[in-house]
Amino acid sequence: MTTTRPSAGASADTAAHNGRRSPSQLGKHRWRPWLYALGGLGLAGLVLYAMRPQPVAVDLATVERGALQVTIDAEGQTRVRDRYVVAAPVDGELQRIALKAGDPITVGATVAQIHPLALTSQVEAKQAQRRATEARLNGVETQRPKPAALNQAETRIRATQAQVVQAQARVTEVTAALAQADRDRDRMATLYAQGGIARQDLETLTLAVTQRQQDLAAAQQQVTVAQADQQAAEEALAVLIAEVSDPDYLVDVYEAELAAIDAELASLTDDARRTLITAPAGGRVLTVLEPSARFVAAGTPLLTVGDPNGLELVIDILSTDAVQVAPGNAVQIERWGGNSTLQATVRQVEPAAFTEVSALGVDEQRVNVIANFADPTTPLGDGFRVDARIVVWQSDDMLKVPISALFRCDTDWCAFVTENGRAQQRRLELGPRNDSEAAVAAGLNAGDRVILYPGDQIEAGVQVKARQ
Repeated sequence: MTTTRPSAGASADTAAHNGRRSPSQLGKHRWRPWLYALGGLGLAGLVLYAMRPQPVAVDLATVERGALQVTIDAEGQTRVRDRYVVAAPVDGELQRIALKAGDPITVGATVAQIHPLALTSQVEAKQAQRRATEARLNGVETQRPKPAALNQAETRIRATQAQVVQAQARVTEVTAALAQADRDRDRMATLYAQGGIARQDLETLTLAVTQRQQDLAAAQQQVTVAQADQQAAEEALAVLIAEVSDPDYLVDVYEAELAAIDAELASLTDDARRTLITAPAGGRVLTVLEPSARFVAAGTPLLTVGDPNGLELVIDILSTDAVQVAPGNAVQIERWGGNSTLQATVRQVEPAAFTEVSALGVDEQRVNVIANFADPTTPLGDGFRVDARIVVWQSDDMLKVPISALFRCDTDWCAFVTENGRAQQRRLELGPRNDSEAAVAAGLNAGDRVILYPGDQIEAGVQVKARQ
């Protein structure tokens, strides 16, 4: 018969069931409270460690002394300083232009030509018209009375004057004879009354008086006729004299026509001469605007010429920025296609602004700033785009702080500095500034570490650490 021994667990269960504990059970119950206490302490430590304030990771920069520039940044464009637009001086048939952009030219060289035939024909027509007008002017003299006619009229006047004198003398003679006949008749009438003569003698004397009266009337009529002839001769002479000056208005007309023809002829001659178009200056052909042969009107641009080595820079900036720019300011040119920075100097700020619509659709008043390159042999060409920085203020030794460290506190500028691992706020007095740095007049010292881009977590006394 096999005997089965109870296991240890069974013994312990039996012992517990019987109300008794084994020695191993008594040891476990003795250390359990201590284990619970240690676990609670560890858990509390972990909670406290997790809840302790953590330093805020920040970006730091060092305040230092160095060069500082205040610039106005804008886009610019190069252009030839002395650009000449060669235009057609007259209407006509433009011949094909053989020049190409970039070809060298000298002043006075032929760059284009307009066919001169049309203008030459007009010149010849005007010259023929002038000769015809001159002929008409010379023919005016043939319309005037001849000198012989004038002499004949004057001779007739003198003849009629003599006739008047002769007739007046006859009247005087007949008047005297009539007076004498009247006296003879009166004496005979007295004698007849006294019976001294016959009646026939008295009648004869009376008849003589009547004859003398008739002679006087005839003589007076001759005077009237002679005076009428004289007046007619004088009027005829006056008519001839008037006819001498009558064609004078034709002289004025033809001379005015000649003056007008001469003016047109001079203009046409000059136009015919200008059909050969020459370069106004030396340099190179910049652009050819009308390369093909065609009819062009006067004033049509044909090509542009200039000296590519005489470049200048045109920078358009806001009018509010333009008041800070003055002739002599330095200009730094970047992003022009090379690795170096080109230098230029402001020559002029144009006095008038112009309106330009920005990319946001806002009307802006802008001003052109003209600058000269320091090196005239710049590799740039006409119309090249560049980025320009106009230096309006600069210093070689200035305490400066990054703009990203600044923020507004009331009406002042402030910055956070790190002291013993904590952020401390400083009020600053700033000088000139640009887009990245500002000059510090008071509030910071060289070597101070400032916090960049301070957020809402940063305040005075907060622990900070440099971001890795």
